Amino acid sequence: MTRPLSVAVAGLGTVGGGVLRLLRDNAEIVAARAGRSIAVTAVSARDRLRERSVPLAGLRWYEDPVAIAFDPGVDAVVELIGGAEGPARALVEAAIEAGKPVVTANKALIAIHGAELAAKAERHHVPLAFEAAVAGGIPVIKALREGLAGNRITWIAGILNGTCNYILTTMRERGREFAEVLGDAQKLGYAEADPSFDIDGIDAAHKLAILAALAFGRPVAFDAVHTEGIRGISALDIAYADQLGYRIKLLGIARQTEGGIEARVHPCMVPATSSVAQVEGVYNAVVAEGDFVGRIMLEGRGAGAGPTASAVVADLVDVARGRVTPVWGASSGDLSDAPSVPMEAHTGFYYLRLMVIDQPGVIADVAAVLRDHGISLESLLQRGRSPGEAVPVAIVTHDAKESAMREALDKIAALDSVLEAPTLIRIESA
Repeated sequence: MTRPLSVAVAGLGTVGGGVLRLLRDNAEIVAARAGRSIAVTAVSARDRLRERSVPLAGLRWYEDPVAIAFDPGVDAVVELIGGAEGPARALVEAAIEAGKPVVTANKALIAIHGAELAAKAERHHVPLAFEAAVAGGIPVIKALREGLAGNRITWIAGILNGTCNYILTTMRERGREFAEVLGDAQKLGYAEADPSFDIDGIDAAHKLAILAALAFGRPVAFDAVHTEGIRGISALDIAYADQLGYRIKLLGIARQTEGGIEARVHPCMVPATSSVAQVEGVYNAVVAEGDFVGRIMLEGRGAGAGPTASAVVADLVDVARGRVTPVWGASSGDLSDAPSVPMEAHTGFYYLRLMVIDQPGVIADVAAVLRDHGISLESLLQRGRSPGEAVPVAIVTHDAKESAMREALDKIAALDSVLEAPTLIRIESA
């Protein structure tokens, strides 16, 4: 009988507990698909005395997670500690150097140090797998790296953060403001006590950096991802979007252009009839376009014990079967050196929302600034009249360059009749 794959799990939080439960509850089906059983034999976590939802009796316990890498009875290491530095990074590096396959759900680690870790894994001839690092249970890593291996990917986009999608969905459905819905999301456990990692777009940017590297066969480049969050989105913007036939989503978008690779995370208005617009609540979705396959879309839960554990175990099955795929889909010597395209070079349609004093000449002044920067108006909405009072005005532009739009916004914000910083949301066909 084939010897079981002996696995060590570092990190016994929500996902770690989910991995242990999945391997226990679905042991028979996992063994059939892996060609042998997969057994957790060692664990590490910060608090040994904490009560957990899964039994740990009989497992070797390590206070220092890095020590797991040197356990001769461990065949593969699962890193679920999190964070780009500290013990997570030290454990992954030690395991690779010890010649042990690594499975991780750590998007920050892969986004920031993925190029270095991939090179190390290649030198030591060991797998580094991270299906669980992006979009939870959606098998997007395998889809890009293996299922679409024969395609030239030209564009990839997605809803990559369930917290932000829940907030935007609830704001639209209930007509409530951002701060109120964020508070509810924290009470429900959808948002952390410090939600900045999610709502400022950092989490989505980590994931997009990974997807872009896989899609375009280039070393991961997190620093090149333009990142904006959803703090500035108001119920008024969502109402205007609905009136214009759009919904607002936080999207990660990466595109191969003649000048290089464009990668950006920011709120977008997408047509209300589009597939992406229909993805609501805590769900994630990834859309990709290949030259032969056309457009595909994957949707599912982007976080949580079950979906993320599902992705971790899928990688363990590959390890058990001895399947090894280069981290970025090709050997390091075959990766692209395409440059990153700065956000200033982006062109597209824009939504602007201004709070202005309702008096003659205001719209003419705003239009003149846009005209002077080569930006033309497609439509303009103003709700009601309140002479001498503050009123919102929504503007949709024709195709414009980001750099010109930014310069125009600075000029518009300086007008005496404009009472607060303009809100800008990019419009995508999605």
